[in-house]
Amino acid sequence: MELVVANISSLFLSFNKTDANRIEKLPQSGSDRIYFRIYSGNQTYIATYNLNVKENNTFLLFSDHFKAAGLPVPKVFCVNEDRTIYIQEDLGTDSLLNKLEAHGHNAYVYDLFKKSLKALARIQILGDKGLNYDWCLTAKEFGKQAIMSDLLYFKYYFLDTLQLPYDKQQLLDDFEALSSYLTFTEHKHFMFRDFQSRNIIVNNDEVYFIDFQGGMKGALQYDVASLLWQAKAELSEEWKNNLLQYYLDEVDGLLEKKVDRTTFISQYNGYVLIRLLQVLGAYGFRGLFERKAHFLTSIPLALNSVKFFIEHQRVGIITPEFDRILKLMVGKEIIQRFTPIQATPEMPLFIHVNSFSYKKGIPVDETENGGGFVFDMRGILNPGRFEAYKHLSGKDKLVQDFLEQRTRMNQFLNSVWDLIDITVEDYLQRGFSNLQINFGCTGGQHRSVFAAEQTARHLRNKYQTKVVVDHTNEKNWLKLSSQSL
Repeated sequence: MELVVANISSLFLSFNKTDANRIEKLPQSGSDRIYFRIYSGNQTYIATYNLNVKENNTFLLFSDHFKAAGLPVPKVFCVNEDRTIYIQEDLGTDSLLNKLEAHGHNAYVYDLFKKSLKALARIQILGDKGLNYDWCLTAKEFGKQAIMSDLLYFKYYFLDTLQLPYDKQQLLDDFEALSSYLTFTEHKHFMFRDFQSRNIIVNNDEVYFIDFQGGMKGALQYDVASLLWQAKAELSEEWKNNLLQYYLDEVDGLLEKKVDRTTFISQYNGYVLIRLLQVLGAYGFRGLFERKAHFLTSIPLALNSVKFFIEHQRVGIITPEFDRILKLMVGKEIIQRFTPIQATPEMPLFIHVNSFSYKKGIPVDETENGGGFVFDMRGILNPGRFEAYKHLSGKDKLVQDFLEQRTRMNQFLNSVWDLIDITVEDYLQRGFSNLQINFGCTGGQHRSVFAAEQTARHLRNKYQTKVVVDHTNEKNWLKLSSQSL
């Protein structure tokens, strides 16, 4: 990672003619792209490092095209010779989802959704004009094959894990029929493909789009369905319906011929279902197969969205086996299977998470529980052996990056969480009041600290329980330096 930072610094110097004050790695999301924030005087920039050159080329070409059309995307300033690093405008860290979580479903946020849909109509229709779809990363068009691919992704990575009985051939026939129905749509323009509130940046109350490199030609309905039915957003039916009509008004203002709203909405419902199932497939892959806790906790939200959809909306085609299996999938028993028990004021559980040094001994549990879990982190490569990390701790980004990228820490913690989750859920059900979880390493400064912090975060997010973290050897840590590079 030090070499990547050095290359970013060199590229920035060639573009800006001055050295960066500091370069800070940003938290990594689900993709393989790694982002950095560059600080230079009063200005900041975003650097992207990605070894997938084809993906980079698609993003850079799309970005230039959209920027030339006056559309709200970040400006790219420079790219290195091998096209693995590029530097672009920093639009900030506030996404539309952040605004929704901070302000709730109020008039201000509703107006941001309207701005997003107005800008969406423009990037779909104006961005389509003159766009070379040979630049696309995968398929040039979201047609029948792509729709089938999404349905099969859902089938393999989520539906089949439920082990529900179904007629395989009949289900595939229904997939085929639905894919054909949705392919024959009148309005096909640029399709963002992953148009959701996390990919909409709000800067000075204006909206900008990022992560559009997966785009292709496709139905207008897909993107608006992706935004309005995003499970995490939990938009009301009133908001969904009113925002859809607002979007259609914007589309009508850009097209020579107005859309047939009855036909549009019928197919829109089909794309809503496709998008909901594609997301469930992604949650299944990331959560059930890769065992990433964040995605597992999102499954109940997605299932409830599918449940609401099939109870209140209709797709304009009959798919009997598909309909039957969807009703089984959103049954109470299946949803409860993925819904963790939550702590309540009547059923509290106090969890004390410690990091410690084996040189100083294992922390004592003073509660009536009299003990808990102890995990030995010394089988994980110690960042403290390296000079660059010796004076940092597991709270520092450099150490976190080292542990996540150069060790088996994530695999270790996923196994730990599988164990402690069983106990936490049992304790919540039985009304226990205390649990202690300890992580030890040689100095109690790097590996154990990281594990304790990440475990506390996992428990708070999943069970909404009270968690206190104590780094018991902190007074003996070597002097800490800045978290920045």
